[in-house]
Amino acid sequence: MKIVVVGLSHKTTPVAIRERLAFTTEELPGCLQELRARAPIHETALLSTCNRVEIYGAGQHPEKVAGEIRAWLAANRGVDPELLAAHLYQLDSAEAVRHGFRVAASLDSLVVGEAQILGQMKQAYQLAGEHGASGPVLDKFFQHAFHAAKQVRNETGIARNPVSIASAAVSLARRIFGDLTGCRCLLIGAGEMCELAARHLVSDGVTILVANRTLSRAVALAETFGGEALLLDDLEHHLDRADIILSSTGATGHVVTAPMIKASLKRRRQRPQFLIDIAVPRDLDPAIARLDNAYLYDIDDLTRIVENNLKDRGREVHAAEAIVEMRSEEFLRWLQTQDLTPVLTALRERLEAIRDQEVARTVGSWPGISPEERKRVEQCGRLLVNKILHAPLSRLRQLAVEPEGELYVDALRQLFQLDQA
Repeated sequence: MKIVVVGLSHKTTPVAIRERLAFTTEELPGCLQELRARAPIHETALLSTCNRVEIYGAGQHPEKVAGEIRAWLAANRGVDPELLAAHLYQLDSAEAVRHGFRVAASLDSLVVGEAQILGQMKQAYQLAGEHGASGPVLDKFFQHAFHAAKQVRNETGIARNPVSIASAAVSLARRIFGDLTGCRCLLIGAGEMCELAARHLVSDGVTILVANRTLSRAVALAETFGGEALLLDDLEHHLDRADIILSSTGATGHVVTAPMIKASLKRRRQRPQFLIDIAVPRDLDPAIARLDNAYLYDIDDLTRIVENNLKDRGREVHAAEAIVEMRSEEFLRWLQTQDLTPVLTALRERLEAIRDQEVARTVGSWPGISPEERKRVEQCGRLLVNKILHAPLSRLRQLAVEPEGELYVDALRQLFQLDQA
């Protein structure tokens, strides 16, 4: 069984395409069932965040598994397969395992060391299990990945004072306005990202407004920071009050359009507005960027700030990578032994079938054979098979966990024509 990863991330794909491929939580159960129903895919899990969409699969034939995933993704999202192919990465076996472990440990994140990705990965794994999409191989894979991430956080300083997406957004605001004291920020959404942004903004002397579809959540967040709560339905009437607008909702369409900001700027007498969209799909209409005095940034624009985070953490990243490599090797050794077991079972069954056939022929051509003699012939056959198999199978178990162990397993399969399809 091989692990396969097919996906795209902030490193390979701009947000304009990522948002077309993002999945809502409500869509995931049906998607998992569709993927699991495809013949070569034995097990699967789907991870969808603002920065990546990745489908993890397990099967005997990695190329076929990856091909089915690619075809399904293009059809399900209504995206031209050629356009998709330009952005997708496809990994299998050791590369797929290391990639998954790096993702869990936040080494592949836009913000290296952030904690959110591990929780998102755990949710993806849990959902796959609840809907019967994962199995023993992916179960073991994710458990090893989570242990690796925990060890990285405990034994390195990679998560110490991390630069978050929210703090990077506030850094951008400082570049536009300089001193933020006295500025007013409108948060659209009341989730974790908006709360993190509010903490940074309030410490810079910014007044907070919170607009959310559920007023009670807006009130709770606003009260935490001495701000004001608004209903999302009333958003358009309050846009002009904000110097900074930061949006992070789960909406599937634009929450704020270009005409809405154009009207807001008019009411503000063209005083500039700084807008940050950290949602995928995007909340803020990209056409806003074409308006005078409107400064719009999306999540991809935060990359330049976050790159400095990686440079500052070079030594810690090196230590984290070493842990990921060690944990990956442990899992790969386990996986190789799982591949070996059915081959050894098939080989023993093949030899035992030959033994039984030959014993039956010998006994059948032996007139007057006694029950005791028959038992001795059968016992001799069993001992011969066991003695013949003992040394090569013991050695094969040792070789299977070596870097080229798969070659020995495949050779055994070919030599004895063991059908593992």
